[in-house]
Amino acid sequence: MLRDQLPARLLLLLLLAVAWLWLPAEGRRPPRPPPCPPTCSCTRDTAFCVDSKAVPKNLPPEVISLTMVNAAFTEIREAAFAHIPSLQFLLLNSNKFTLIGDNAFAGLPHLQYLFIENNDIQALSKGTFRGLKSLTHLDLRGNTLACDCKIKWLVEWLESTNTTVPAVFCSSPGQFEGQRIRDLALSDFQCITTDFVMHQVLPFQAVSAEPFTYASDLYVALAQPSASSCSILKWDYVERKLRDFDRIPAHSAVHCKPIVAQDQLYVVVAQLFGGSYIYRWDTAVDKFIKIQDIDSQKIRKPNDIEAFQIEGDWYFVIADSSKAGSTSLYRLNQNGFYSHQALHAWHRDTDVEYVENNGKPRLIISSSSQAPVIYQWSRAQKQFVPQGEVGEILDVQMVKHFKTKRDQFLCLSRYIGDSKVVRWEGQRFVEVQTLPSRGSMVMQPFAVGQRQYLALGSDFSFTHVYLWEEEKQKFAKFQELSVQAPRAFRAVPAADVQLLLAPSFKANTLVYRHVVVDLSL
Repeated sequence: MLRDQLPARLLLLLLLAVAWLWLPAEGRRPPRPPPCPPTCSCTRDTAFCVDSKAVPKNLPPEVISLTMVNAAFTEIREAAFAHIPSLQFLLLNSNKFTLIGDNAFAGLPHLQYLFIENNDIQALSKGTFRGLKSLTHLDLRGNTLACDCKIKWLVEWLESTNTTVPAVFCSSPGQFEGQRIRDLALSDFQCITTDFVMHQVLPFQAVSAEPFTYASDLYVALAQPSASSCSILKWDYVERKLRDFDRIPAHSAVHCKPIVAQDQLYVVVAQLFGGSYIYRWDTAVDKFIKIQDIDSQKIRKPNDIEAFQIEGDWYFVIADSSKAGSTSLYRLNQNGFYSHQALHAWHRDTDVEYVENNGKPRLIISSSSQAPVIYQWSRAQKQFVPQGEVGEILDVQMVKHFKTKRDQFLCLSRYIGDSKVVRWEGQRFVEVQTLPSRGSMVMQPFAVGQRQYLALGSDFSFTHVYLWEEEKQKFAKFQELSVQAPRAFRAVPAADVQLLLAPSFKANTLVYRHVVVDLSL
């Protein structure tokens, strides 16, 4: 019956198969040997490979032990052994491996023993051994591991793992050379660094930048003499960019200083020609209106403007660099700002800085004709009185200050000659650092979080950003920024973004973003 239903050819094959089963064992053909690459020797569950040019692919699927020696390649890439999922023992000793990539051993859930001795591995990424759930023994001896931030994760892992790891030693850097990695403390690794990256390019030139907050919004006022205006930009919290908000006409603006006082927004517009003015934001019409002229007989060639409060009163001071003018102090009353005191006439002042030290308000005025002059506020006279000079440092273009945990410093930029950092020591300032600065018009200290930076611009080269080292009480070179002819640097905290504005006299104004980088990741 079955013979009638099956085709003749299929019936023949069936009969032959039954006959083969009845043959004695010595009459049957032996099974084929498992596949094995030319550079390997294989059994059913082991493989030993020498001089392989890559991780062998055509291995028996049942292999549980693989040894590779003197391999002719240097990198182990992601999931390099995933085609041998039953692997339990992997020996990679005495090769020339320099790099083991992330997830190199992915797909090996049963691997228990891993040996990577006597190679040229200097670093291991955090994802190198990811997925090795069954690992009980790991051997890394004989490699040239650099004990830097790239292996900080390994120190953490060694503290918590149940895997047996024989002693592994550092080959570098010098302070850790020869030390066991397991003995390193996490505090030995200084892996958090920072960087300034480009965030936004503002397509215009500018010579000053002043951030301010008004009605809970963040703004920046920029003096644009080439555009005959003071531009007011507003921070867009959604797009995380500065956008145009308003413009104040100013044909030769050198500084636009916003002052938020008594719930009013004022902008002092200093011009080289045509006089200087004060504007106020009018909430009834939503625009700036001019409310006041500034005496053009006193302020002839303005440079910097600083605003501050003393004993509850608002003041601003304008540094004047003309022969006939004088740096002047103005005070706010119910009707506006009015002249309060003439300071330092006839000295071609280039900059002015307001400093409070031990509760004593001071003004530091730099000049192209003499060393910076110190004025101290007299509570009895309600005026600033001369207190002395800052050393014998001449031709200072800009003077700015910063504070550390214990001291107060001045940064003095010079166009010709070296710029200086000086420290206040009770009655006088003492030089602590000299910085090369040919062509510098701006030297601006600024803080981001706990880090104190210094931006030193130049008309002839890159801007150098320095980072303060508290233990050494000095700035160390940190980064170079490509800013053409910078005239100011302003740190701007914009919610969760920390910005650095760099107005340029000859090119676009640049906005950098401060980022924190963890080198151990």
